[in-house]
Amino acid sequence: MKITVLGSGTSHGVPFIGCECAVCQSADIHDKRTRPSILIDLGERHAHGRPEGLHYSSAVAGAVRFVLVDTSPDLRQQSLANHVTRVDAILFTHAHADHICGFDDIRRFNQMQQVPMTCFGSAGTFDDLRRMFRYVFRPPAQQGGGLPQVRLFTLGGAFSLGGAEVVPVPLMHGVLPVLGFRIGAFAYLTDCNRIPDTSWPLLDGVQTVILDALRRRPHSTHFNVDEALEVIARLGTTRAYFTHISHDLAHAETCARLPRGVELAYDGQVIEID
Repeated sequence: MKITVLGSGTSHGVPFIGCECAVCQSADIHDKRTRPSILIDLGERHAHGRPEGLHYSSAVAGAVRFVLVDTSPDLRQQSLANHVTRVDAILFTHAHADHICGFDDIRRFNQMQQVPMTCFGSAGTFDDLRRMFRYVFRPPAQQGGGLPQVRLFTLGGAFSLGGAEVVPVPLMHGVLPVLGFRIGAFAYLTDCNRIPDTSWPLLDGVQTVILDALRRRPHSTHFNVDEALEVIARLGTTRAYFTHISHDLAHAETCARLPRGVELAYDGQVIEID
């Protein structure tokens, strides 16, 4: 399995508009951060599998290999930068703007693949998607340049996607319930500041994690660096990458101070998972 970090930045992206801080003005490409998203390549051995269990036996038509997590506002730019030409399914963590506002760009993948896009998420996330993108779900008579074609499947627990088990992990983003996702020994836990007691067992055995760590100062809805390090210590992971990074954290300086096996993720990073 291979993970491509499409975006590692906070909701503003980095650089911030109109900011002249050292990180926003940095020449280091690692300090250029688009909004948070990853692409999961399940590999060739999963390319012909079909999802099973929990009502998803016919959710995805055909092969399943490339799984996108969230449709950030930068999805088009991220796809071009990382040569993303195929997406077989999308997992949504929650419906904040920095995670869904590239939703309309799904239609390009519809055009290339000639199938509706299968999307997985919580009931609350899909309620928000239907409200925010009403034109997709209740289209007018005149469709203009076309509309995204999607099939929504509400998550109720673990399921098999392309032969790989996907485990939704409930998290708290302030007072908002959101989802992380686990596949095998890998977990993606963005936009959170608390892992509920009932979710910790879902993370047993995780060896590689991409985890929210906004900045060094405390925040009401995101882990800061110290809190994220506490999570990593409890998980006992061998590799950890911080994401949803603000302009408070310079890549090189921050990575130099982090423990061995922990680093800031960066846009375009590729992580191989055994």
